[in-house]
Amino acid sequence: MGVFNVLFGCWHKRCSFPITVRGKLRRRAAASVTGTYVVCLDCGQEFPYDWNKMKRVKVVTKPQTASSEPVTVLSVPKAA
Repeated sequence: MGVFNVLFGCWHKRCSFPITVRGKLRRRAAASVTGTYVVCLDCGQEFPYDWNKMKRVKVVTKPQTASSEPVTVLSVPKAA
């Protein structure tokens, strides 16, 4: 791990090919959003991936309340 990563963290520039999970028994947290996810090859973090838009998606969560609304999913620029 370089000094730059220690100070500023990973930018997630190098990601794996999208992985689609079949079946619901061992679904990863990132795959539970769209069924497909990618993994950062530098730090190992997983991100939901929208296969139709060919982009990673960012999940925005809100605090749980009595009248909870569905989670909003926003598009994130595709990794290079």
